[in-house]
Amino acid sequence: METGVRSHQGELFVHPLSNPGATGICPEMLEVAEECSRAGDFSLAAEIYSSQLADLQQPDRGLCLRKADSLARAGRVSEALDSYCTAASLGKLRPEELTLLVETIARTLREKELGILGQGKGSGSSSSGEDGAGSDGECCEDEELDLFSCRLCKCLLHEPTTAECGHTFCKRCLEEDSVRECVHCKQKLSSRDGLPNGRRLNVVLSGLLDKLFATESQARRLWVEGEVLWKNQSLPEALEKYNAAVDLVPSSGRLLYQRAELHMEMRNFSQAVQDASSLCRIKPLWTKAHCLKATALSKAGRNDEALQEYFLCVALKPDWTKVKLEAQKVLSELFSSVFENEDLPTPLHPLQGGLTTRLIKPPALLRSLRPLTQRPGSSSQDSEFSVTKSFPVDDSSSRLSAPCPSKSDHAAGEDSTKSLAGVLAALPAPPGGIKRKHSGDGPSAIFGPPAKLLRPDEASGIQKATVCGGRVVAAELMDSGDMECSLCMRLFYEPVATPCGHTFCLRCLERCLDHNSNCPLCKENLSEYLATRGYNKTLLMEEVLQRYLGDELMERKKIHEEEMKELSNLNQEVPIFVCTMAFPTIPCPLHVFEPRYRLMIRRSMETGTKQFGMCIADELKGFADYGCMLRVRDVKFFPDGRSVVDTIGVSRFKVLSHGQRDGYNTAKIEYLEDKKVEAEELVELLKMHDSVYEQANSWFTSLKDNMKSQILSHFGHLPSKDPDPQASPSGPAWCWWLLAVLPLENRAQLTILAMTSLKDRLIAIRRVLIFVTRKRPR
Repeated sequence: METGVRSHQGELFVHPLSNPGATGICPEMLEVAEECSRAGDFSLAAEIYSSQLADLQQPDRGLCLRKADSLARAGRVSEALDSYCTAASLGKLRPEELTLLVETIARTLREKELGILGQGKGSGSSSSGEDGAGSDGECCEDEELDLFSCRLCKCLLHEPTTAECGHTFCKRCLEEDSVRECVHCKQKLSSRDGLPNGRRLNVVLSGLLDKLFATESQARRLWVEGEVLWKNQSLPEALEKYNAAVDLVPSSGRLLYQRAELHMEMRNFSQAVQDASSLCRIKPLWTKAHCLKATALSKAGRNDEALQEYFLCVALKPDWTKVKLEAQKVLSELFSSVFENEDLPTPLHPLQGGLTTRLIKPPALLRSLRPLTQRPGSSSQDSEFSVTKSFPVDDSSSRLSAPCPSKSDHAAGEDSTKSLAGVLAALPAPPGGIKRKHSGDGPSAIFGPPAKLLRPDEASGIQKATVCGGRVVAAELMDSGDMECSLCMRLFYEPVATPCGHTFCLRCLERCLDHNSNCPLCKENLSEYLATRGYNKTLLMEEVLQRYLGDELMERKKIHEEEMKELSNLNQEVPIFVCTMAFPTIPCPLHVFEPRYRLMIRRSMETGTKQFGMCIADELKGFADYGCMLRVRDVKFFPDGRSVVDTIGVSRFKVLSHGQRDGYNTAKIEYLEDKKVEAEELVELLKMHDSVYEQANSWFTSLKDNMKSQILSHFGHLPSKDPDPQASPSGPAWCWWLLAVLPLENRAQLTILAMTSLKDRLIAIRRVLIFVTRKRPR
């Protein structure tokens, strides 16, 4: 016959009866007990199981386990331990049979000692910023990493390397084969095989980190060297590096964790326990630290202490299945160490044959379990650990095996006998009876939940002192001179890092690449970088500037904004492209290759005006006194820095004064507009407008097909006649189209462009049409 109850996780635990047909077992009562369990009345279920056991001549193991599970779920842990002990005396307890006991003890610890009742199951978070283990037992030491931490290894940046997206990581982290995209922006990263010389460290950031965190940087360097040696199985040499690193930064949690793991691999379990213990003091609610300590203790044969750490892990992270199973396994072994000792006969009943007289000095385990099972407000005398008088105990032997009791404890012992808690408290001591000591723990450290050891403010204080969190930058070490562009000799503004690892202001670098595709400092060829135009700002550098040099950056930004404001004034200092004739409304594609014009076009885009002036050359003045403003519609860049700029004419202007800026021409200008006419002059103007338009249309129609095709492909169709030729300040669009396609010299075109009378412009166009029509061969 088999029955079972479901745990809070929904798993069904079935404990088969040793003798289903035994006299005294009532199937109907067992069904009632199961109903009580399903209804949540576990105490009643336990009473029913107790009554069934009382009717048996010999205890039934399965029934004892059912009773134990019910008592555990009812929160009566010490009584549950008695039943588990009885079951263990009848047959070895398997780990899966201790699930409810482990969960109950961990839950009690979680709620009563850690003070995290009400948090979601398995949250594992704490006020210190720790995060519990995930489903695989992995966890994160610091959720909110320091500004100078690598987001891949979670440690201080070592050989900082800026990826093409602008985020910075350790060089060795970026070169891992598994890193295919940025963890920040998810941008795909190029493989190191695609880089001619591999990834380079960011020179400015590397120097800054060495200056701000000299000791930690040195420790990180030793740490990395140790990791490399470990990977190559040079374990003693690796340990030397780790030891040197720990000497420099003894409060680094991750460093201690790795050294403990290295000790484990070298089978130095005592040293691993020491490191893990130190780590647990630094990070009291880091579940992975306690798991490491538990594993080290278990490997060192200190299962009783290991069980404490496993319980704490499960308390912090209830859904950490792997650790829960380990706790069940260790607890099963502890039971077995009592009831399966080959040198001693196994009693039929846990306390028959004077079992307590054969138990040795109690470890810290059950001294830590005692407060977990006390009722709130109760004292040690009325703890649930002293509940039953059913089984006689030899007081003299008990006094020999236990620590010296207080008077109250002794009085309580005289009035009541020990329960199973006392039995488990008397688990065997370490081989040889040597009292355990390890760094900082003192003699056989008594378990104390971390929430009881440190107040929240104290815990946060320790966190700030650790290497991986809360780094403090000394104000006197942060010098704006360390953050200056080597090109403009000013504080970095929009800093970008080249593939060779050097940092410049974005606009300074672009200006240099206009002239030469090599790095201004190391002269490494940056043609590929120029081709991709991957000028992404170095975000870490920008954050450092904002956080630590905020006033200097504001001043630098103010200067930049003033420059942009000056550049965007399209009256006082208009950039002039000296090249060809341009007309309003007419497209003007440009091939830009000269460095000065690359800068000019880029500035017109940066200021947002997207405009510049176009003038023809003049031998005396440099460029003509009249021109046309062009608006940029599109820019296409080539890998070598050249570009094709699609522009269109906007408005005419007159040059008032000539100037220069950064190699290109500038001018102070005034815009030209046609003078409007009215009454009879307007009637006459309309007639002339229609007449010249028809004349122009006839001329274009009479052209040969190949000539028409060339004109159409470049300038498009002749614009339609305007209903109101004075609507635009520059006059009808068809006039400018015609001027662009007529075979006229630039000087003649310039003269017509400068006219502010539509009538005069129409007369000039008519004369040109008459001339080209007569000159055309028949």
